[in-house]
Amino acid sequence: MESALEEIEFLALSSNRVEVLGLLSEGRYARNELAAETGASQATLGRILGDFQDRSWIRRDDDGYIATATGRLVASGFIDLQDIIETERKLREIVDYLPTHAMDVDLRRLADATITVPTATRPNAPLRRLLDLLREADEVRAFSHTFNEQTLTVVRDRVTGGNQRFRGVFGRSAIDALSDDPDLNNRLESLLEADTAEFRVREEGVPLAVMIADEIVFLLLRDEDGVLRASVDTDDDAVRSWAEDSLDHYWRTATPLESDALSD
Repeated sequence: MESALEEIEFLALSSNRVEVLGLLSEGRYARNELAAETGASQATLGRILGDFQDRSWIRRDDDGYIATATGRLVASGFIDLQDIIETERKLREIVDYLPTHAMDVDLRRLADATITVPTATRPNAPLRRLLDLLREADEVRAFSHTFNEQTLTVVRDRVTGGNQRFRGVFGRSAIDALSDDPDLNNRLESLLEADTAEFRVREEGVPLAVMIADEIVFLLLRDEDGVLRASVDTDDDAVRSWAEDSLDHYWRTATPLESDALSD
């Protein structure tokens, strides 16, 4: 009897095998229908179907071929593995910057995420992606260790213009950095005075840089030196649930920020 790894290899080495088993796990197919769906020759299909029958992955009846219970199990597991590998390949170049220590999220939920990285011609591409989302959002919620000039300006303009609601909790260092710059301090003060903006500051800091723009969760990823390496954004329900729960936690453990608390 072949080992499990040998069985995986048997299936993985042929895209036709994978496709045929996937089709038969979803329903009954005649041989000519399988040929039309896969483009495989009759000779190839004959070998595949024979191998599958030898393994009891499929059975044949008068109307065609269909997967058995174990065949469906194998197909489901293999498709899951393919999805995992595809997600891993997508995240491979940025995994070192993902704050997985603070993210209670199955990384498979990032399979459909948009990943933006700096390029030679667009070194600020991740930030530009965020700013584009903020300019369209009706509601923005944030928990972050940073609040940069461009983000502050877009949010301030949208909120004071009556086009956006904002709720954010930031680490003390982020607020102090803005307060030390007179121009940025003024922008922050005008945002704080808006009726549709709420701010809190967390003395213990915030280990992530996350914004929820309407239904989209956006993460800015930096390396240990603070260099922007990538951004990840997704509208996945599970990721948004995690982000909303995390925001509630940081909000509860922070104190309100008032404009008179900013430096002159």
